Amino acid sequence: MSTRDLYTTAPPTLTWQVPATGAARFSWEYDDGRERLLALYQKGKDKQWDGATRIDWDLEVDPYDPLGTPDEVLTLHGTRHWAKMTEKDKGDLRRHYASWQFSQFLHGEQGAMVCAARIVESVPDLDAKFYSATQTMDEARHAEIYGRFLHDKIGMLYPINDNLRGLLDDTLRDSRWDMPYLGMQVLIEGLALAAFGMIRDTTDKPLPKQILAYVMQDEARHVAFGRMALRDYYRQLSDAELREREEFVIEGCHLMRDRLRGVEVLENFGIPKKEAEELSEQSEFLHLFRKLLFSRIVPCVKDIGLWGERLQKAYLDMGVFDLGDSNLDLLMAQDEEIAERLDAERFATEERARVTEVTDTIAQGATTD
Repeated sequence: MSTRDLYTTAPPTLTWQVPATGAARFSWEYDDGRERLLALYQKGKDKQWDGATRIDWDLEVDPYDPLGTPDEVLTLHGTRHWAKMTEKDKGDLRRHYASWQFSQFLHGEQGAMVCAARIVESVPDLDAKFYSATQTMDEARHAEIYGRFLHDKIGMLYPINDNLRGLLDDTLRDSRWDMPYLGMQVLIEGLALAAFGMIRDTTDKPLPKQILAYVMQDEARHVAFGRMALRDYYRQLSDAELREREEFVIEGCHLMRDRLRGVEVLENFGIPKKEAEELSEQSEFLHLFRKLLFSRIVPCVKDIGLWGERLQKAYLDMGVFDLGDSNLDLLMAQDEEIAERLDAERFATEERARVTEVTDTIAQGATTD
């Protein structure tokens, strides 16, 4: 079935064109590179995997409760609208929310793939080109996986959110080679990691847990790459150049914060946009969710050297300034460990099942004799 047939609201066209700017850069130095970045490149090669085989696609998913979402975290819970909803309506609401979330993940991953390819083209250093090439493959795999989950398990997609589209547009139109790093590796990837992590750690459904854990294992490397490359480069910039990038971060953070309301879902349930926005802003869960979503961005921005007075004030106003002291390395290490532990548990269970099957077959053969 065509994706167009699964969209809640069909996009006007199935192709979005963003005019490319900036130069493609070649490097003729093939034997010089940053040791840490080349080590990350090696890890990127070693950690390649196939989403068709590593993920157990035979696991069943209830499209009307794909994530096991409790009533209390749904924006409409406790409102006059909730009191009128049937159990079927509530199932439809869960389906729409899961579709909206994973659709934005899907569109973001395609954006990440394009940005990673842009980094390969425009970054001046060969070691960064090498790593970005592995990331481009990672992002293609993530888009493939989220697309399959939405098509095969949810059966519904949402178009790209306007604010996500705006940030991608700003990132790709900028001619400075570091902006795809800043827009994608720091802002969009950082926000996505936190959103993935919240769902991964709260869902009791095995298939989305697998998908998110394995994707996050890759994304942890991508954020580390952005930190390394930008930290080195931003040490060389003037105060004026740093301020320009801080302004970009502030605008991007506001776009990302406003993206996360799911107003489109409520509109599809007949709630006027203005009321949908008000209900979203009143949600205690959404306020907590927003703060947690910046847990990956704020410490990364501080780490790469963008921590001017105006940026600090913006984070104070958003209520996320204190996240600047979060241990980003610990969070990334945990992402790696969770994926590896999930693999160990899954394959140990499969091995035990295989041994039992072989033992039973042998026993049946002995009985037959």
